[in-house]
Amino acid sequence: MSRKLISSGSEFEQKIGYSRAVVDGDYVFVSGTTGYDYAANRVSDDVVEQTEQCFRNIQAALEEAGSGIANIVRVTYILPNRDDFEACWPALNKWLGEVRPAATVFEARLLDDAMKIEIQVTARLSEA
Repeated sequence: MSRKLISSGSEFEQKIGYSRAVVDGDYVFVSGTTGYDYAANRVSDDVVEQTEQCFRNIQAALEEAGSGIANIVRVTYILPNRDDFEACWPALNKWLGEVRPAATVFEARLLDDAMKIEIQVTARLSEA
């Protein structure tokens, strides 16, 4: 299978040189994804709302790649303030409670101070 690049249309993909997701072999690798709402051209100031939007953005990339949320095998959560993480648990359980991928969380400053969470996932292709 050839490598396929998935774009969200973010201006930073071209400026920095990355893709929203890359399909390679039986896997889809989704870049760190923030809670930016591309349709509304805004980001919420609420970490839980950002978490929900992260997963909507991830879901769109996975579907374009031929995969889906149920195929996620690995997830990484990055938050500038680890104290915000517990508030996200219900949203994380909503999206991944049945999937239960391997997970890592760490605290790190993000590129934009408005961003309160960034989520990166690896998923298998649906047909894999």
